[in-house]
Amino acid sequence: MVEKLQPGDMFPDITLTSVDGSEINLPADLTSPFTVVLFYRGHW
Repeated sequence: MVEKLQPGDMFPDITLTSVDGSEINLPADLTSPFTVVLFYRGHW
């Protein structure tokens, strides 16, 4: 079972695909220690 991140937890290494098709590697591509990652599940 996957557990939720808690305040102070390290962000896991993941690769996301942006809307333009480019890949973003987190947390490696983050340029700021303060970042918001928003996941939107919508109907297209």
